[in-house]
Amino acid sequence: MALKKVAVIVAGSWGTALARVLVDNGHIVKLWTRNAEQAAQINQERRNEKFLPGALLPEGITATTDMAYAVSDAEAVLFVAPSSAMRDVAQQASGSLPKDALVIHATKGFESDTLKRMSTVLAEELGRPEQQIVVLSGPSHAEEVINRHPTTIVVASKEISFAEAAQDLFMNDAYFRVYTNSDVIGVETAGAIKNIIALGAGLSDGLGFGDNAKAALITRGLAEISRLGVAMGANPLTFAGLAGVGDLIVTCTSQHSRNWRAGSMLAQGLPLSDVLERMGMVVEGVRTTKAAHVLANKHHVEMPITDQLFAVLFENTSPEQAVGALMGRVRTHENEQQAVFHNKSINPDQVNPGL
Repeated sequence: MALKKVAVIVAGSWGTALARVLVDNGHIVKLWTRNAEQAAQINQERRNEKFLPGALLPEGITATTDMAYAVSDAEAVLFVAPSSAMRDVAQQASGSLPKDALVIHATKGFESDTLKRMSTVLAEELGRPEQQIVVLSGPSHAEEVINRHPTTIVVASKEISFAEAAQDLFMNDAYFRVYTNSDVIGVETAGAIKNIIALGAGLSDGLGFGDNAKAALITRGLAEISRLGVAMGANPLTFAGLAGVGDLIVTCTSQHSRNWRAGSMLAQGLPLSDVLERMGMVVEGVRTTKAAHVLANKHHVEMPITDQLFAVLFENTSPEQAVGALMGRVRTHENEQQAVFHNKSINPDQVNPGL
């Protein structure tokens, strides 16, 4: 494998963990951050305490606040900015990024005002075809990757050669296995909307419900993700893979998940503003709930779990009221839900979503 110069934008928990993977694979990594104190801590102490407390970072990571320095000689650039900041950091990088650099992103969300996927945002700002953008997703907690725990993810691009280039960049035999996929819409949609269901899982656990409730939430949540994804043009089989059910399970069942923790705090009666302040990090599921609520209406897809979480987050509905609304929905037949996995061309208007 040829070694590469890679820029990682930005130095949050996931960006830092992926920088470790790249260094372990022998690549030369520059990690960009806006925060000079954070850059100094990474370079001098080999720590990123705000995002990955207690983790010791390898010497091969060089942190910088200079975007041009980070990307000007990069053969690949990995964007891991929050969805709300992606367009801004892409604009900053665009003037210095080499035109032949491989572009990858690992952000799970939509742009709030335009409802665009991150690959579309990057293509617009970097002036390159969207089919050449690669998305990295799947069941992966930064807290485990930084400690080299076995992890399996997927990289997707409409042009499979770009996905294979990203696979070569990240895959190693020790702890990080990478599969390729060509369904960018499915991978991005699954990665974004699973955060909504994770908020719901946190609410369920915070209310003291058991495994029965969580199993139902995850299963019916997958049906919602699939319905919207297919309506947007995704391959339904994607949702049965790593980017779909795999990522959904890990995010809904682990206290590493920011979205799970935020949901749990909401169930305890804390206002959303207090929850976000206590988290101290971006909770993508909150923004995504608002975006998915609009997208569902746009594509005429019913998403009852998303609708009730929207009501809890933005309409002062209590978690208990939301549970009652879900449990009291009109009865339906589960096989109608499974049709989305077997018939890619199904009309979502013909599917009765139930719970």
